[in-house]
Amino acid sequence: MRIMLVEDEAGLAAMLAGFLQRERFVVDQLDCIATAREAAAMVDYDLALLDRSLPDGDGLTLLPDLRTGNPGIHVIILSALGEVEDRVTGLDQGADDYLVKPFALDEMLARIRAVRRRPAQVQDDKIRAGAVIFDPVHDTVEIGGQPIILPRRELRVLATLIRRRGRTVMREALEQAVFGFDDEIQSNTLDSHVSRLRKRLREADAGVEIHAIRGVGYLLRTVA
Repeated sequence: MRIMLVEDEAGLAAMLAGFLQRERFVVDQLDCIATAREAAAMVDYDLALLDRSLPDGDGLTLLPDLRTGNPGIHVIILSALGEVEDRVTGLDQGADDYLVKPFALDEMLARIRAVRRRPAQVQDDKIRAGAVIFDPVHDTVEIGGQPIILPRRELRVLATLIRRRGRTVMREALEQAVFGFDDEIQSNTLDSHVSRLRKRLREADAGVEIHAIRGVGYLLRTVA
């Protein structure tokens, strides 16, 4: 799951990003509306955590931009503006949830899980390929009915490939799903993660294979 975090208070943003990364999310940390608009035009985010009081305006003005190209994105407002009318305004303008600062990190995490469980979102269904079952709500993987713990980036590779099983995923799309804007990516970094994931799937008798499409990307398909 890739999250856009729009927060201009540097200390808070770093704390939130670090917490979410430890929970195995990919997080892009942005500090104003302008940079958030640019990021939204390049990346299909699963969720946005959005402050309201930003240097270049009210974060609520970002909502139309976020949903124009990505109508399925979830948005949670994180704001010190906590009066009833503030919360009502945020929800009426299209936010999925509104969390008033200060808040507990565990509560934020629970709210992220809650908005992703909403039945209107078809991507919340478990995805199956071979003996692999991927749960996009909880970011968990089972192989042959047994839970498998994958490192965060290998999990992101698997999540991206299994969602598009049977189709080639461009290398650039995989890198966008796996790495944040601030990550340093060497030319062979993605290949290393794919190689380790491929080995784990083979050892677990997962019934799927990851094929490299030379010069293009990768393809996950079931084993006949």
